[in-house]
This record gives sequence, C-alpha cells and structure tokens, in this order.
Amino acid sequence: MDISNYLVMGLALAAGAVVKGATGAGLPLIALPVLTTFFGLQHAVGLMVIPLIVTNAWQVWRFRGEARSERMAFLPWFLVAGIVGICLGVWLLATLPERLLVLTLGLILIAYVLLRLFKPHFSLSASAAKRFGPLAGAGGGILQGATGISAPIGVTFIHSMSMERDAHVFAVSTMFLVYAVTQLPSMWLAGLMRGEWLLQGVLALVPILIFMPLGQAIAGKLSRRAFDRLILTFLGLVGLKMVAGL
Repeated sequence: MDISNYLVMGLALAAGAVVKGATGAGLPLIALPVLTTFFGLQHAVGLMVIPLIVTNAWQVWRFRGEARSERMAFLPWFLVAGIVGICLGVWLLATLPERLLVLTLGLILIAYVLLRLFKPHFSLSASAAKRFGPLAGAGGGILQGATGISAPIGVTFIHSMSMERDAHVFAVSTMFLVYAVTQLPSMWLAGLMRGEWLLQGVLALVPILIFMPLGQAIAGKLSRRAFDRLILTFLGLVGLKMVAGL
C-alpha cells in the first residue's frame, strides 16, 4: 500500500476508535465499511482481527466484575453458537462473490440504521434473551465471519436487554473478543489471511489507542441522542454507497 492508503486506513480506524471510546462498541462498524471500499472485503476483514482482539480483551478485563451478573446467563450459549456461525461465515467469505457480500453488508448497515431509528427503546427480558441467545449468537457469528461486522445482530440483541453501561460493554466486548479469536485461525486455515494484513493490524493499534480516549472525552460533552444520530447518519450513507456499488 502507498502512503495515501495508509492515511485512509488511519482515518477510518481513528473514527471507529472515537466511537468505541464513547460507546464501548463501533470500531468495526465504522472502520470496516470504509476499509472495504478502498482495499476490498477480505483485506479489510483480515486487517481488523488484531485490533478487535486487543481492544476487546482490554475492555473485558476492565469490566470483568460484570461476569458474575445474572444478566450474563445468556452469554455462554450465545458465544458457542457464535463460534459455529463464524466458521460458516468464513466459508461464505471464501466462496461467495465479493460484490454479493459487500451488497449484503450495505443492506445490513441500512437495516441496522432503520432499526435504531424506529425501535430505539425496544427491550428484551432476561428469560427471552437466554432463550433466543443462541440464535442471535449464530447470526452474529455468520455476519462476523462473512463480512467482519456482527453488530447489526449481536450488538442490537445485547442492546435490547437494556443493561447498565458496564454490563453492556462487558457483554459486547466478550462477544467481539471470542468472535475475533475464532475468526483468526478460521481465516488462516481457509487461506484468506495474509501475514502482511496481520502486521497492518498491529500498526492499526496506533491510531486506535490514540483516539479511543478522545471518544471518551467527546461522550461527556455530547448527548447520547445527538452522538447516535451522527453515527447513524454516517453509517446510512456508507450503506447506501456500498449498495449502489460506488
């Protein structure tokens, strides 16, 4: 890659890091569509694996006290199903045309934006979460393996449980960590991972670790509603661009 590509990569990762610092999630949701536009889907997914492992391992450790919460009863089978879904998703990444996957990712982003706009206060009970957790985990895993983004299913499902912020961040970070740890060897065995992409993923940690604290600072100055609307607008535009193939 030339210097302009590294600049684009750095800006996309910085934007994703700001969102992650402010909300506990959003790094792949923001950065990966931009990276896909410039570098292709497989490259973008491979590049994001190392940042996902490092940033989410740190957040899991930071909020580890939430592991004992009764609200986490859904998590074990949610994660097991997600691991199975990852393997299926990686197979789809290896076999389906990239344009079809990019189109699917764009449609998923648009659907996610519409869901957040029209159902912002939807809440799922703990018992329903435990019952439907494996289905949501498998769906999120398939999305993660095939497109590098599990948030439209995984984060939406966890968000619908209306947990306190610390519990929410722990659950989401645990999901991302397990998915990324599963995705790395799956992509390698499928022949979809390159050593240079892993190195780029290590370099990507620089803008991420610099800009995550900025996101935490911004979160204290903007209302959550205003911040969410800005992010949803950006995601909607990216989704439309990917669907249109521009």
